[in-house]
Amino acid sequence: MSPDTTGIVTPRLVLRRPVIGDIDTLLALHRDPRACEHNPSDILTDRDAAISRYIEWDRCWRVFGHGYRAVRLLDDPGGVIGFCGLKPSRVAGVPVLNLFYRFLPTHWGRGLGGEAAVASVEWGSARMPRLPITARIRPANVASRRVALRAGLVRTPHADPTGPDGPEELYVLDRAGRLAAPHPDGPPPGE
Repeated sequence: MSPDTTGIVTPRLVLRRPVIGDIDTLLALHRDPRACEHNPSDILTDRDAAISRYIEWDRCWRVFGHGYRAVRLLDDPGGVIGFCGLKPSRVAGVPVLNLFYRFLPTHWGRGLGGEAAVASVEWGSARMPRLPITARIRPANVASRRVALRAGLVRTPHADPTGPDGPEELYVLDRAGRLAAPHPDGPPPGE
């Protein structure tokens, strides 16, 4: 798959491939205990850890042509305010697109996470409609649950996983609103 270099534009946001210049924001976001309150295993302690995370995200873009995106306000071409997007993953052996969204706390409460998540889900649904889109949410993370529901995902309790920080709730968007059993031959061709 060729990389998506055009980005995604919403009424208030631009979502684009992360670049090396975003590492400082990646570190600031993942160093903030409020931003990682529900997922403390995501906390980054230093610039080297942020560089490693950036390299992991960039590898996803190089291999799959898409991944998590840097998000900035449409009317502010400089500052990245968070990250949101889809990357290939697996849940219970099923190939999925994992929906991720995390924003600097100074931008919380304005619906920006939901706007970015909706745009990401629409993008993934149009380009890879055969892959379910999932969000793994810690039970106490009410704000994250609201974002997933706004993006059209539904709770799928029969498939709840346990992540590095403990039990998680699974939210899924596929044509049937559920996580299907894995196909014996792996993912569909080209996905």
